[in-house]
Amino acid sequence: MGELAVRELPLFPLPDVVLFPQEVLPLHIFEPRYRMLLRTVMAEDRRFGVVRWDPKSKQMASVGCCAEIIHCQTQDDDRSNIVTMGQQRFRVLDIVREAPFRVGLVSWIEDDAQSPADDLEALATEVNQALRDVVELTAKLIGKPAALPSDLPDLPRELSFWIGAHLGGPVADHQQGLLEITDTAERLRQEFDLLDQTRRQLAARTVLKDTFQPQ
Repeated sequence: MGELAVRELPLFPLPDVVLFPQEVLPLHIFEPRYRMLLRTVMAEDRRFGVVRWDPKSKQMASVGCCAEIIHCQTQDDDRSNIVTMGQQRFRVLDIVREAPFRVGLVSWIEDDAQSPADDLEALATEVNQALRDVVELTAKLIGKPAALPSDLPDLPRELSFWIGAHLGGPVADHQQGLLEITDTAERLRQEFDLLDQTRRQLAARTVLKDTFQPQ
């Protein structure tokens, strides 16, 4: 496991929210404990941890993503609107404090370099094509144009994070698992399987639509 230095990090558990590296997450801060968290991190390095909270099991995930505040606007009533960006992933080793807000002892996580670059590029190309097919088929089904952003990441690792963050539907249920994987190739393989399954389902629905469409 590519795990690096250990540090204490204020934690912000969010119901069913999984933040990925390089993704933007806007938040509205209004609870007193999170106002205190915000004041604390703004006075330090502007970083805190976003961790998925499962409302059903009432449990916090063991892996989250560090969020860096890139914009903060505090209103007269002390509520704040902030914009954060995902940075490194981390594993929660221990909870060192619960009040006034939760603070965890965390270790940083990076992907291990387990696959040759050529293999990763080939995988990324397959995933990219599956993604484009899903977008194209979805657009055809709903009868509205749809397009991927022009700045879609080229690098396999960054592409795998982008897909994990942006693809709804079947991938949404797998987001936490994708975040926790420390092998870029494995993350891309799982995303390809999910996209390919979606692509097949959409293709079948498109055929049905074309077959029964009034002439």
